[in-house]
Amino acid sequence: MNKTISLLTKIHFHPLLWVVVALAIATAHFIELSLLLLVIFIHEMGHAAAASFFSWRIKKISLLPFGGVAEMDEHGNRSLYQETVVVLAGPIQHIWMLGVSYGLFSAGLVPAYWHDRFLEFNLMVLLFNLLPIWPLDGGKLVFLLLSFRKAFPEAHMQTICISAAALGIFMLAIMFAGPFTLNVWIIIGFLIFSLYYEWRHRRYVFIRFLMERYYGNQGDFRLLKPLNVSEDEELSSVLERFQRGCKHPVIIKKKDGVEASLDENELLHAYFAEKQTKAKIGELLYLY
Repeated sequence: MNKTISLLTKIHFHPLLWVVVALAIATAHFIELSLLLLVIFIHEMGHAAAASFFSWRIKKISLLPFGGVAEMDEHGNRSLYQETVVVLAGPIQHIWMLGVSYGLFSAGLVPAYWHDRFLEFNLMVLLFNLLPIWPLDGGKLVFLLLSFRKAFPEAHMQTICISAAALGIFMLAIMFAGPFTLNVWIIIGFLIFSLYYEWRHRRYVFIRFLMERYYGNQGDFRLLKPLNVSEDEELSSVLERFQRGCKHPVIIKKKDGVEASLDENELLHAYFAEKQTKAKIGELLYLY
């Protein structure tokens, strides 16, 4: 009960949403808008409820004029299992909503028109969110899949590239299917801005990932994955090989053929606490 109240206190209504509500009332489309917002609200609350179950830090749940966002203060160091559950918790809500709507319609409690509208909105929000475009759920699933095999910055950059390609295809489809649909182009504009922002701040996102790994919650590591490096390799380039869900012992092969090792926390300590951002791995052997 307390968690539910806590989630409700984090709901934020974008100021422009009230403008959309006023326009819907003026044009006699308030019920349609209410149904759409209900679908979006339940979808986002699904994400938030799953995140709350895993004790994630939830910043806010925003309802926008064209959708919703559940913002988490997490930076890629929760387990891939938890992240997958949280991402899928939104789309899963659409399944039971379909069942409830059909049940109410079958019982004669909801007219066919409103049942059809609700099904339309429900399916539209579900399919749109599953598009492989960041920051939609489909884009986040792409990031998670890539994270199973690739280092964090590589998986992140490839997610941005795949999202840009998918968004381009989506834009072409809209141009042929309905080029004058203003609300869709507003959403496309939001996605373009989100992708540009993610690309522009990709280095910051990576540093936050490392900081959270060093200072914060390291989550559950699914795999021990040693990194074989030379003593001349820079610390920053080794850190760029760090992968989500993996613990990294660092094996250093020295020039004389002798092997030494460092724990990943020692590398992170050198980077953040000692400010050895340009140091070579061989130099760190003399510090620890």
